[in-house]
Amino acid sequence: MTPRLRLFPLLISALVTCTISARAQDRGSLNPQPLPPLANPDDPKIGAKQLFARKVLPAALPTRSIGGYTKGCLAGAAQMPLNGDTWQVMRLSRNRYWGHPNMIALLKRLAANAHKDAGWPGILVGDIGQPRGGPALSGHASHQIGLDADIWLTPMPDRKLSREDREEMSAVMMVRDDRLDIDPRVFTPGHVLVIRDAAREPAVQRIFVNPAIKKALCREAKGDRGWLSKIRPWWGHDYHFHIRMRCPPGSPACEGQKPQAEGEGCKPSDLAFWFKDSVLHPKPPPKPPKPRPPMTLAQMPADCRTVLNAPDAKQQLPGQ
Repeated sequence: MTPRLRLFPLLISALVTCTISARAQDRGSLNPQPLPPLANPDDPKIGAKQLFARKVLPAALPTRSIGGYTKGCLAGAAQMPLNGDTWQVMRLSRNRYWGHPNMIALLKRLAANAHKDAGWPGILVGDIGQPRGGPALSGHASHQIGLDADIWLTPMPDRKLSREDREEMSAVMMVRDDRLDIDPRVFTPGHVLVIRDAAREPAVQRIFVNPAIKKALCREAKGDRGWLSKIRPWWGHDYHFHIRMRCPPGSPACEGQKPQAEGEGCKPSDLAFWFKDSVLHPKPPPKPPKPRPPMTLAQMPADCRTVLNAPDAKQQLPGQ
């Protein structure tokens, strides 16, 4: 059995868990309440996600991405402004509009490019990360070091969204019901340009999209197609795309990923796995998998304890 096949049941199990969590959290709250204090925050068995989720402001430390995308934290985070000429941030109640300053600058550039190249009014920015990074209570395994961000595939409306819109508006599904291709009624040449512009950014290492979207990009891309090598098919990602940046200068403790394979990733053999019936319609495991114990602070990079315990940065939360 190949390594990929051996991992497949585990991947499906993780996918089901993550998908349920993400869907349950899809809508935000118009009246978010602070999390209650922990009875014993020094308990070594407590999940790190409980600790990081209770930090509402960044750490007053020099900016550094620490650890890996799925096990790390962020010192000195910057806030993505909630409104710009060509962007609006969604799901404000989650407080996940913080990232490395390089990510914030990248999102602003991509928003301007979406307007210039695709003719969109702008982009809708989804989750970036928590004020101090780290694991979240729901929705993501990654997004922990300020170098991941989600951009909705729904263009920004040509108006300022209300708070209710930002918490409850649904993104448009870009993939057909049979999951074999994009829905041509909603996925347009403009989407190709927006994703292409993101992939051409030198600091971007990977972009995760639904396999059907990868198939469409392979079919529709014109001219220089070298950027397609950064486009990685992955489960979900049918209403947004996920940008991942390389480790930035000044973050020696950041753990990057191996470079992706050469080539566009557009050969039939590159995509065949994703369109197998067993992948499109996975059968649930005979027995529900036992939930994994949560990652603890002791299992994270040692510097994340310093980030967690640092004083709040002198930044004011935007009005809710």
